[in-house]
Amino acid sequence: MAGAMGTDLVRQDTSGTDAVAAVAVAVSAVLFGLSIVALAEGISITGTVAGVSTVALLGALLVLLGGAVVSFGVGSRLEFVSTTPDASAGLIAGAAGAVPWFVVGAGAATLLLGSGGIGLVVGGLLLGGVAFAATVLPREDVGSTVPIGALPALTGLVFLTGTLGPEWVWDLGWEQTASLTAEFVIPVATLSNAMLAGWAAAKAYGGFGARGRHLGAYVLVYLNALSIVAFLFVLVAFTVVQGVPGLLTGVQFGLGVGPETTLGLFGLELSFRWPVSIPFLMNGVALLNEFNGVLPAIVGTVWLVVGAVLFAVPLAVGAAIFLTEYAEQGAFTRAVEIATNGLWSTPSIVFGLFGFAFLIPRFGNSKSLLSGMLTLGFMLLPLVLITSREAMLSVPDEYRDASAALGVTRWQTIRSVVLPAALPGVVTGVILGVGRIAGETAPILLTMAGGTFVPGGQTVDVIGGFEFTSAPPFVANPELLQATSALPYQLFALITAGVGLGENVANPDEFRWATALVLLAVVLTFYAIGIGTRYYFRRKLRHE
Repeated sequence: MAGAMGTDLVRQDTSGTDAVAAVAVAVSAVLFGLSIVALAEGISITGTVAGVSTVALLGALLVLLGGAVVSFGVGSRLEFVSTTPDASAGLIAGAAGAVPWFVVGAGAATLLLGSGGIGLVVGGLLLGGVAFAATVLPREDVGSTVPIGALPALTGLVFLTGTLGPEWVWDLGWEQTASLTAEFVIPVATLSNAMLAGWAAAKAYGGFGARGRHLGAYVLVYLNALSIVAFLFVLVAFTVVQGVPGLLTGVQFGLGVGPETTLGLFGLELSFRWPVSIPFLMNGVALLNEFNGVLPAIVGTVWLVVGAVLFAVPLAVGAAIFLTEYAEQGAFTRAVEIATNGLWSTPSIVFGLFGFAFLIPRFGNSKSLLSGMLTLGFMLLPLVLITSREAMLSVPDEYRDASAALGVTRWQTIRSVVLPAALPGVVTGVILGVGRIAGETAPILLTMAGGTFVPGGQTVDVIGGFEFTSAPPFVANPELLQATSALPYQLFALITAGVGLGENVANPDEFRWATALVLLAVVLTFYAIGIGTRYYFRRKLRHE
């Protein structure tokens, strides 16, 4: 390579150029973060950041980023920078450079020339083809930097000149009213440019070649992972910010301010009042309530999940044990695997219709908590079966062979060796399944929910509802056969119909967001319990 010949043009100390590439990567990360915050409305496109217009700040950073990427590529080609580029950037880099330029060309043809249809496609293909050729044909250092670096530089200039400003709107001209606004286009354009330019800057920092491609791939993976985590954080944070005011409405602290609770034990009753009153969490809905709450829906959601887990997990684990340890691997096991995968992919509304048509007529011909439990249990069953079977298959056969060599029976091997080793995987399946069923609305709507709010705000008392009878099945529980409410359905009804709010709710929007926050907290609590259980079994397995 020319860079290895030690000519006067090649600088032996490349720390300065490495710093330029590192700064470019850092700027791309900053732009990436700003664009996500802007999409989440954490900063306003029409406002300012540290006294500088948001659009102007994004534009200046994009110009800086694009200039740094292009300068590094040109400097490498002119041998001012010691690198080891390949002969071509490759087809993948060509596609990465062509796609955004195709979008730019199509948009320019529509906005500047007013053309659509064929003109839009021609404009996109023309500019995209030029970008593809400019990426693939030159040496890697130029092809990986100049076409991609020019894109954020151009986008930044468009922002700085006001061509695409805070008030920009593009009417798409479709039959339905639709338009693209600056609040959406500017953050998305910044996000896309930051990812592409960050990838190119990382390749440059690695000196191109194999090392540069690896660093570029790492940057893309990290940015994508960061975006997923950021959007999850934004979702949770937004729900918390919107829901806390409604959740804290009417909160009081002090001795005797909370609701009265009576506990019975060995014929003795103990009554006490809680030292805190959170009406939204401790009240139901009643005309005499100063503040209405969602306690019956919380209790209904918890019992739904508990009942579904108690029904599905033993069946699923038992089926997994039979299919893995006893059944001959052949057409039958393949058919069961296909069936379980299909059931897990079945829409929840289909399970709801099954519960409505098959379960409800067999439980008093009315909606009930038991019908909801079984319906959600059938939804949970396939995933727990799949994950349990995979966890058992992952247990090394050496464990089974060693146990058999000691004269242990097959069932004892399964109980003492296979199941303990597979328990973390089983718990993982339960966690994933609970995360799905706890937020389902359609099955609850069709099988369990008798109304948005339970009359009188009474919670379902499953434990206290058991009764012994002289006729089969000798144990009855009328509470399981009562219709009740649950947080997902209640939230659905509040949003779509606004029912049940009444005069006891000063701000309906706060009530809805507080319900969403409580639902999120309940689901995350189940997740935390599952993760803690999995961690416990993993630690126990490592110490044994």
